[in-house]
Amino acid sequence: MIVSLLVVAFLFCLFLIIGAYYRLGRISMESLRCLMCFLSSRERQSDVRALIVTAHPDDECLFFAPTIIRLVQLRASVHLLCLSAGNYYNQGSERKEELVNSCAVLGIPASRVTIIDHEKLPDDPEAEWSTSLVSSLIVKHLNTHSFNMVLTFDRRGVSGHANHIAIYKAVSHLASSGQISDDCCLLSLVTVGVFRKYLSFLELPLSWLLPSSFCCILHPDCYKQATAAMLCHRTQLLWFRYLYIIFSRYMLVNTFQIIPQGPKNLKIN
Repeated sequence: MIVSLLVVAFLFCLFLIIGAYYRLGRISMESLRCLMCFLSSRERQSDVRALIVTAHPDDECLFFAPTIIRLVQLRASVHLLCLSAGNYYNQGSERKEELVNSCAVLGIPASRVTIIDHEKLPDDPEAEWSTSLVSSLIVKHLNTHSFNMVLTFDRRGVSGHANHIAIYKAVSHLASSGQISDDCCLLSLVTVGVFRKYLSFLELPLSWLLPSSFCCILHPDCYKQATAAMLCHRTQLLWFRYLYIIFSRYMLVNTFQIIPQGPKNLKIN
């Protein structure tokens, strides 16, 4: 009797996960299409120009791979702005090359990848990046390329890394000070708790049930693409990275919230 109940419970959970996967997959594609059509109509152009803003080489595949792959599939013009060369262990030159190779796997050509190597923006979790400096670099890039979608970290930075959080503060400052056009949609990647973070595909029902702006779900074949991108970062492939690839929900699903634009009190340093 107990065995039968366990089997029924397992099959029910499996059915729920599979249902969540396909439902979220449809919702994510529909929401991205609607967002892209909305932006295109406002800009009166046929394509969407999306900018992913990260702090280090490998952030793009560790955290944003589902979104990048989906946007590329939808023929958006996807660019990457990385605000450091990842030189914490004096591997900056190698990591720059790894980043370009990773982006190529994800569908972003080298011509759309920009890496900032500024002495005041070191790859260091103890370093406090200047909000004004980061803001100036981001807004300069936005003005140069006329993006209408920006995606980056939220206030908790997914992993809690200070450099990730500094980018969110800078984008929030730009949004609140009116330095970013209202026609540009600003999205922050939602940070989930450690338990949810490492549930891999088992986390999908929670992403289905809990509210968010929208989700981007990977097809299994796309998961292979995301993994291949991460494997380009050879200097970072320590044992725990392999565990991350297997268990992290960010290799499968991204959930975003809109960064509001409008007057707001923010301390600038």
